[in-house]
Amino acid sequence: MIYGVDLMRELIKQPKSKFLKVQCFTCKNEQIIFNKASADVKCLVCGNILARATGGMSIIKSKILKVLS
Repeated sequence: MIYGVDLMRELIKQPKSKFLKVQCFTCKNEQIIFNKASADVKCLVCGNILARATGGMSIIKSKILKVLS
């Protein structure tokens, strides 16, 4: 049996999308991006593509440093 807070977590759906802290392979710039971006995400410093939009989960083309909640 599930009671209390665990029951609430089970009933209320949590979002599956996350923010990611990534690092550009070219210039080592760190940037926070959304993992379900609707457009390509470019590095703010060098313009390299960090994530490619696919209509759902983005294809991450950089190093993921941390998953933010």
